[in-house]
Amino acid sequence: MPLSPSLEQSLRDAGLRVTRQRTAVLHAVTERPHSDTAAIIDQARETIPDLSHQAVYDSLRALTEAGVVRCIEPAGSAARYETRTGDNHHHLVCRSCGRIVDIDCAVGAAPCLTPAQDHGFVIDEAEVVFWGLCPTCATPSS
Repeated sequence: MPLSPSLEQSLRDAGLRVTRQRTAVLHAVTERPHSDTAAIIDQARETIPDLSHQAVYDSLRALTEAGVVRCIEPAGSAARYETRTGDNHHHLVCRSCGRIVDIDCAVGAAPCLTPAQDHGFVIDEAEVVFWGLCPTCATPSS
């Protein structure tokens, strides 16, 4: 995989050093949004065959802490990663196959950030997960 200027710039903009490992991991997350760590490792190893599990975990931690990727953890599922950050979007999750799809806030820019009662918290993010069956799983097989 040639080094993508946009991936490289994303790392620099976040104040991260550009390394082969981080670029391979970021490319994997970009190519397969909502992937778990195992899928990211498989994808990243297409670029760096001897990439260690620890290098992937370290890269994911650095990318998440820098806000380049977002980690979501639907109930009963392994952590998943995506590059869509900073817009407070939500997710649809299939109860059968585990497919995850992005969904924008239903009303306005981020209505979920204004709860009826904040109990003194300073709220900066809301996480909403809609559960159901994706079209493939909802359709009875013939």
